[in-house]
Amino acid sequence: MNDHPAGESATTDRYGEGTRAVRAGFPEAVKNEPTLPGPVFAAHFHLPGDVTGPYTYGRDSNPTWTLLERAIGELEAPGAQDVETIVFASGMAAISAVLLSQARTGDTVVLPDDGYQALPLLREQLEAYGIVVRTAPTGGDAQLTVLDGARLLWIETPSNPGLDVCDVRRLVEAAHDGGTLVAVDNTLATPLGQRPLELGADFSVASGTKGLTGHGDLLLGYVVCRDPALAADVRRWRKIVGAIPGPMEAWLAHRSLATIQLRAQRQWDNALAVAEALADRAEVSGLRYPGLPSDASHKTAARQMSGFGSVVSFTLPDRAHAERFMTALHLVEDATSFGGVRSTAERRGRWGGDAVPEGFIRFSAGAEDPEDLVADVLRALDHAGSGA
Repeated sequence: MNDHPAGESATTDRYGEGTRAVRAGFPEAVKNEPTLPGPVFAAHFHLPGDVTGPYTYGRDSNPTWTLLERAIGELEAPGAQDVETIVFASGMAAISAVLLSQARTGDTVVLPDDGYQALPLLREQLEAYGIVVRTAPTGGDAQLTVLDGARLLWIETPSNPGLDVCDVRRLVEAAHDGGTLVAVDNTLATPLGQRPLELGADFSVASGTKGLTGHGDLLLGYVVCRDPALAADVRRWRKIVGAIPGPMEAWLAHRSLATIQLRAQRQWDNALAVAEALADRAEVSGLRYPGLPSDASHKTAARQMSGFGSVVSFTLPDRAHAERFMTALHLVEDATSFGGVRSTAERRGRWGGDAVPEGFIRFSAGAEDPEDLVADVLRALDHAGSGA
């Protein structure tokens, strides 16, 4: 639950993004106490007499989660007093909780066919439970064509790794007209780049592992919604499966939120600079970044996003060319995931499961100086092109 105590956290909606980020979720100030209390390590709590109060057992609730959940809610829906946030041990735990708490045998759910790599695994599980799954691409709002009669529509925009964008408002309106719930995976955009609840979605879901916390040192997921009944369903699922974050991870995540505006702005600027540099390279094809005015998704993204994310995707001529490029990078780590302060990239095809060419690169811009980062990318491209 995210009821605000009296104090600064109840008023952060009137401030700018940076001010909100550094104060989000803070408890009321108490003399001689830390501004952000340390993690609470507790499996159980003192509980004499009747079972009352917010903290009873460590699988159900924890004071460190409460502060983090309040902070995420303030970022995802500034000024909304009715928002509820539920944190999880990972992004996939959050995704699974929404889908599996809402869909029953015989229901239909709609997923993107170009979304996160683990979605096909989740589809298999849904179908094993007798849930009908339909899919369509993100681009062109194609999910509208398979929406009829669905219990839940799952949107991933921008999509990972292809970076297509759909019109969230349009899909939400069509879905709600037919009684369909809508969940939006907001991982790539972060709450600073896009706010699905303000676009009408029932759920905003994300992996906090990536841009939200931004340091590549913890796993986290979350679900935000306004409907108390939907939130109760998701929270009950977390209790049943025990997909809870540790208090240390929750505390680290909350601490990291303070810099999200600083990190995100630099990362977005760097991503655009890299994309602009790549646009001039003859060996690069399939370049995608929603922040590029020339990108196919730019107009739609600009209507619903305040920032275009840290991820750029592009394709080099073949696998060998891509691997030479990756080996030649100095400032960019060859690693999966995205959204960290250190730039990362990978030849995405090495995992299998994504419908991408062998030379496809997913590049996540970090917080390095833009001139250094662009120079490193261009130098690596020159090296890769030489065949050395």
